[in-house]
Parts: sequence; structure tokens; C-alpha cells
Amino acid sequence: MSRPSTAAIATFQLAAAQLLGPKGFFTDPVDLQSALGDWRGLYRGKACGLALPDSSAACAALIKLTAQYGIPVVPQGGNTGLSGAATPDESGDAVVVNLRRMNRIRVLDAANDTIIAEAGCILADIQAAAAAAGRLFPLSLTAEGSCQIGGNLSTNAGGLNVLKFGNARALTLGLEVVLPDGSLLDNLTILHKDNSGYDLKQLFIGAEGTLGLITAASLKLLPAFKSRATALVALPALEMAPALLAR
Repeated sequence: MSRPSTAAIATFQLAAAQLLGPKGFFTDPVDLQSALGDWRGLYRGKACGLALPDSSAACAALIKLTAQYGIPVVPQGGNTGLSGAATPDESGDAVVVNLRRMNRIRVLDAANDTIIAEAGCILADIQAAAAAAGRLFPLSLTAEGSCQIGGNLSTNAGGLNVLKFGNARALTLGLEVVLPDGSLLDNLTILHKDNSGYDLKQLFIGAEGTLGLITAASLKLLPAFKSRATALVALPALEMAPALLAR
């Protein structure tokens, strides 16, 4: 893919600013600082802008603009990853898209054990909403106070409870995704058993935003724990760990 021209970048910046407004698009280097590096400080890049759309429609319109002007897109969630995957390169051609303004829980259905959350929702907020309804959203990791569910899904996060409940993939029923041409795929099913054809959500979970931008997800909930106990177990040999896990 050829690099966008200086004129194309400038035109895109003007169009994106008009589309998203003063709270939704930034080009000032000071405003971009936090979006240009990774959590560990190992990687740093440049960008032509930071986009903060506040709705799926705005996100779709933004991606249409990037397609029109040939602007690369770097999706970024809570920017808590350790691999540098959410850091733009040094060309300065790309726009960083962060969905932190899309942080609404659209529906929580305790009877159906489902929750529909926008991609910018903080993981801990989803856990808290589930707990308030007497339910459990079991995905848990050390960055849960700042990571976003869209990033969790885009990286197929595992976390502390992965052996019991599975990766993020196992907790996802459906997705809403903006495709590279700006079209919106609405696959927010809340069915726990859905045999209605291709399971398209699996293409986007773990794809790091390369196939589309996740804007919302329908997720599985479980009954909340009535009690829990924590034990520190010392084993004389590593080989005994599988037997302990089976117990």
C-alpha cells in the first residue's frame, strides 16, 4: 500500500475534525502524546491525528474517510498491552482511533445472562455492572481498571480465570464491527446457541483490529459466586500441577 500524500493527509484531517468535532479529533502534539507510545515505554511512533468517535455511526463515517484518503488506522483501546501492537509507526501517516468515548453498557439482561457493551467500556466497569445484577463476567486481568473490552476482544485476552472460563473468545456471543470500507456489521446476537450460518465474530476476535474495528460486543454472564476461598499451595514438583488443577 502506497503512503498517502501530504495533501491527502491534510484533507483527511480537516474532514475528520469536521466530522468528530473538537472533542473527537486532535492533531496537536501535546494531545497526541499519550497515544503515541506503549505502556512499557519501549515503542514510540507518530500519527496524523487521534480520533475519539462517540458512536458506531461516527466510527463508521471516520473509517470511510480513512478509506477515501488512504489513511492507515491504528486501533487503540486502554493502551495497556505489552507488545506494542497499538503503537503507530514512525511515518506519521496513520490515525490512532480510540473508542474510550464509546463506553456505554447498552443492555444487561440478567435473566438471559447477557450484557451488550460498547468497545470503550472499561473491563472493571463491566464486571461491576454484572455484579450489581447478581452476575459474574469472569474475564479478569491486572489491567482491568483501565483496559477496554474492545482491546480485550481484539487480543483474545485470557487473564486470571482463563483455565476455568476460557479466553475472551469463549465469553463472546456477538459483535458489532466497522469494516475497512466503513460499513457496519451488526452481529450482536444474544443467543447462547446460534446456528444461523457463519460465525463471523470469530474472524475479528484476536485479529488485533486488522480486519475491522470492534465497536460493541454481546457477552456471556454467569451466576455470581456465593463464596470463594483462596489457598497458597506449595508443590514439590512442577509435574504435580496438572493433578492439582484436575482436583
